Amino acid sequence: PGDLSKAFLKKGDVVLLQHEIPLATIDAALDHARTAGAVTVLNTAPFHGEAAAFLGRADYAVANETEFDLYGEALALKGRDRAARMRDFAGKTGRTIVVTLGGDGVMAATPSDFLTVPALKITPVDTVGAGDTFCGYFAAGLSSGLTLEQALARAGAAGSLACLKPGAQPAIPLAKDVDQALQ
Repeated sequence: PGDLSKAFLKKGDVVLLQHEIPLATIDAALDHARTAGAVTVLNTAPFHGEAAAFLGRADYAVANETEFDLYGEALALKGRDRAARMRDFAGKTGRTIVVTLGGDGVMAATPSDFLTVPALKITPVDTVGAGDTFCGYFAAGLSSGLTLEQALARAGAAGSLACLKPGAQPAIPLAKDVDQALQ
């Protein structure tokens, strides 16, 4: 957390965080980013019950369906189904929750809207790294000025393409391949 003072953040920058770093660092980074006016994207993987409160502090929280269901219990979200609990989260926090659904695409709830974006139809080889690829492309899309729906579609396509090769990092698709898949 002490090194965050060296991060040169400015209004509009996008900061991507994940639960694979110490929770104290996430806490400090969320504060630092908010002070700077930066946009925060929190990849909630892997699940940590004690990190549930961080979801409502990030501008965009991204979870897979299992993680969201666990966080939904930890946060006592109301609703008969996942979409209703997502709406409850967005309404209570004023933030956006993004839930990836693997081959079923992605859903997002904002305080005023609910979006669904279908996945590319693929036959997966290896799903390791798909979530990280999704989050990276999602943050990059927001940073480049894409709308939420455009960023979700681009990230979803990238996450799908990442499943076509074995491994995590070697499977991350190039931007030109994502562009082609979206045509």
